[in-house]
Amino acid sequence: MFDPLRGQLLDAARAFGGDSGEDGVARLLAALVDDVDRALAEELEIFPVCHHSPASALAMARRLREKRPKVVYLEMCEDFAPLLAELKNCRLPVALQSFANELDGFPKKWAPLSVVAPITEASAEYQAIAYAQETAGVELVLVDRSTDHVYQWDLRDEDASGAEANAVPDAVPAPSGGVGADDEDALHGDAVGVEIGDLRPGFAELEEHLLHHGKVRHWSEWWDQYVEQPLTGADYATYRQVMTLIGSLFRRLDPHSRNLRRNELRERHMWTRMREHIAATGADPADCLYVCGASHAVSRVDEFGLHPEKRDGPDGSAEPFEIAPRTATKWRYGLIPSSHSAIEAQFGLASGSVSIAAATFAKAVKRGGVKPFRLKGQRGVSAAGKKKAAAAPPVDAAATDRLSGFLSSPPALDPLDESELLGWCVDIVGLARRNGYLASTADAIAVFETSILLAGMRGRTRPTPYDFQDAAVTCIEKDRVPGRRDVTRLCEILLGGDRVGQVGYESLPPLARDVLDRLEPLGLDLQKRTVQRALLNLDADPDLRSCSDLLWVLRRLLPDDAVRPIMGARELGERSIQESWDLAIGRNQRSLVELGYEGVTAEQVLERRLRRAVYDPKATAAAALRAVEDAVVYLGAQRFADELGARAVELLAAERTVDDAPEVLRRIRRLLAHYRATEPELPHWCREFVTAGYTHYCTLLPTAFVDDDTGVRQVAAMLGFLLGMESLALSLGCERAQLELAVRQSHPESPAKIALLWAAKSQLGMMPLADVRARCDELLASPLSIPSFPHYLSGFVQALDPAPSLAPLVVEVLSKAFGRLPDRMLLPWLPKLITTLKDHAREMVPVLVHEAARTFPGSLPALDAWTPSWSESAEAPGVGGAAPSVASGPVTDLLAGQPGACDAVASLLGHPVEWRPAAGTGEGGGEASALVARHPAAPGAVAALRVR
Repeated sequence: MFDPLRGQLLDAARAFGGDSGEDGVARLLAALVDDVDRALAEELEIFPVCHHSPASALAMARRLREKRPKVVYLEMCEDFAPLLAELKNCRLPVALQSFANELDGFPKKWAPLSVVAPITEASAEYQAIAYAQETAGVELVLVDRSTDHVYQWDLRDEDASGAEANAVPDAVPAPSGGVGADDEDALHGDAVGVEIGDLRPGFAELEEHLLHHGKVRHWSEWWDQYVEQPLTGADYATYRQVMTLIGSLFRRLDPHSRNLRRNELRERHMWTRMREHIAATGADPADCLYVCGASHAVSRVDEFGLHPEKRDGPDGSAEPFEIAPRTATKWRYGLIPSSHSAIEAQFGLASGSVSIAAATFAKAVKRGGVKPFRLKGQRGVSAAGKKKAAAAPPVDAAATDRLSGFLSSPPALDPLDESELLGWCVDIVGLARRNGYLASTADAIAVFETSILLAGMRGRTRPTPYDFQDAAVTCIEKDRVPGRRDVTRLCEILLGGDRVGQVGYESLPPLARDVLDRLEPLGLDLQKRTVQRALLNLDADPDLRSCSDLLWVLRRLLPDDAVRPIMGARELGERSIQESWDLAIGRNQRSLVELGYEGVTAEQVLERRLRRAVYDPKATAAAALRAVEDAVVYLGAQRFADELGARAVELLAAERTVDDAPEVLRRIRRLLAHYRATEPELPHWCREFVTAGYTHYCTLLPTAFVDDDTGVRQVAAMLGFLLGMESLALSLGCERAQLELAVRQSHPESPAKIALLWAAKSQLGMMPLADVRARCDELLASPLSIPSFPHYLSGFVQALDPAPSLAPLVVEVLSKAFGRLPDRMLLPWLPKLITTLKDHAREMVPVLVHEAARTFPGSLPALDAWTPSWSESAEAPGVGGAAPSVASGPVTDLLAGQPGACDAVASLLGHPVEWRPAAGTGEGGGEASALVARHPAAPGAVAALRVR
């Protein structure tokens, strides 16, 4: 049938190349014709399509009404079949999804696995699905590999090549959301996308050549101009032959052997499934239709066709293709919302191309040339055109050569539709003004003329939406974007907008329906994509407490913008009286659907996640304590919290580093305070955690002091745990000798850790505070130690947590530094002090400031007359001379009269026994006695007053 065309192409190859017909170009052209001839001659009718193509959707609708097939084989993952019945409850576009987070047979680092297949109204697959579901006696069979095989073949190729495989042909990973990414662009998350009919040159030079000579910027624009527009109104025979030719061209020019190997595996799988189905059901191939990508229509695999030509078997039959069994991975299936921009971002299409394709499909339907299929009762699907579709005469798609005429004749140019273009220009100016642009009628005229000019430069008389978009950007977009949207985005909104789909309530998983039902008392339509404010007065309406509990659980599980508290908090031992929430659950419907893959209720999902987190091989004690806190705050499950706490004890005992010591200290303090306030006694796991932590940190303390990889903050947290919980640990059976021995064995070298060691010894009574003060004075007196003094000070500030009694000393040392150091040393030293405190002791600086405020006077006159206490103590006997006197009183008299008890305690603690006279005995008498002696009338007046 195509012999004349084959001859013309060979003659053209000889004329332009001067070759004999045996060179690569001539063989390629002949092979293209052979591929088309072979595909059309197949007994099972093959319908080639391109994904999200309005021409494919229109041709599919025409062919289904002409042929009325009883069996439709569709290139789509075979395990998606149960989801197709739920499409009628959704507003397109939506995506079929398979999801797995518990892997068995795949590398654990791949988790979670997710595969999506977007469905739009302007697509051939939707027409096939709608026809099969709305026509009695029609069976729809999905024949592509399962989602499990998508990753199986990816793993096989990775093992064969030794490289990490991130994507597969017709399975595209979603781009990561960067800065400025819209919410609609990320509706698919990080799922792998599967599409039907990826028609794009794999040969980069060919794509560059087509874009350059077509005078377009993006492949989607070239495809729309040279393929979509000519084929939109073409008959089925022409469409089928041209689409098959394009598929053959792009398949043969794809240099990636990996793509070819993947395509061939899929094709062998699909033909095997179709032959199995025909053999099992006895279906007549004449009543069947095979819908696949155009590149798969010209497959050269051995299994191609219902009667494969190649005979390799011993009995003359083709060797059967064995389909590997699926792994033990548990896949969950559901529907998630999609959008035009998400599809464009997933498959690398030009921005706005899917919206333009939808507008092209709607315009063709409105003209009445075809009546598309649609699911009954589906929301958001446009109705068929008012004009009745003319009944097309039956066409034998393989009877005549329509390809020669299509290739030899120039494309018909559409006449200029001035009214349509004028409407676009007026509307874009109005939309631009509403978004902050200073656009006027003159800009509308300029856009109109520029659109016609650009169309003429690109060889067409009727401006396309791409021409109009370029003209609008040129004429309206000035030096800056005044609002949130630029002109390109405004053009997309004008030409159809970024349509966002929605999964209907009936098609949601049980968890999502449970969430919507339990939040119904709020009186909000949570399926809307807008942000809605919910106000909860929990005292006035106690029934809303269940809604509040669920919202806090969703806050923990969903993205931050899905459930955001404006007023109110949920912490350990804290409950709000009133709460205010911003809810955007409808906008985050995909996340809610994916929660449904993990459990039946939100609380069950949270429990499973917490348990999985603490039993993860990389789990830490800090993560386990956080899980305990979440279990108490969000679930109120004490038994579950005890289980997680027991796991935290095991993790702490097994840790060999102290990197998480600050977080461990902060969380265990908070939990202990909560249990002491709410429970009669501490849980068993808390007592074990304190004793295990005491022993654990005592063991690691000497190593942490000398290890350069262990920071000052971590050592301070260890000391905070040991000193702050010492009394509790000792009451539970620990020995203080462990801590004293660990401190004595510690010999740090860095200044900050040396200061921490001094603080610990002072707190334990192993170093008097006077010695610490004297050593600090020595550091300030030595010019060699001045540069490192900020590090000593940062260590002291960090020590305020385990040893809060050092706060006056730190203020004193810092004051001495500012008072004694000359400016030539102080000024270079001051920036280093500030940066050191900021980096290493930021949370303790407020404590230091509070102590300074308590120490220094609050007014300037008082400051001038004020004498620091440490200056008096420097001359007082307590530092270098006699000890200060002790106040007199009944207690002092009792102890002085019975000195044996005090002597025994002092001997037990290892202190020398020194007795000093009490105030009021001897000659001194103290300041109070001297005052009373000078004014004897005052005590007499007070006594007389009391007698009355």
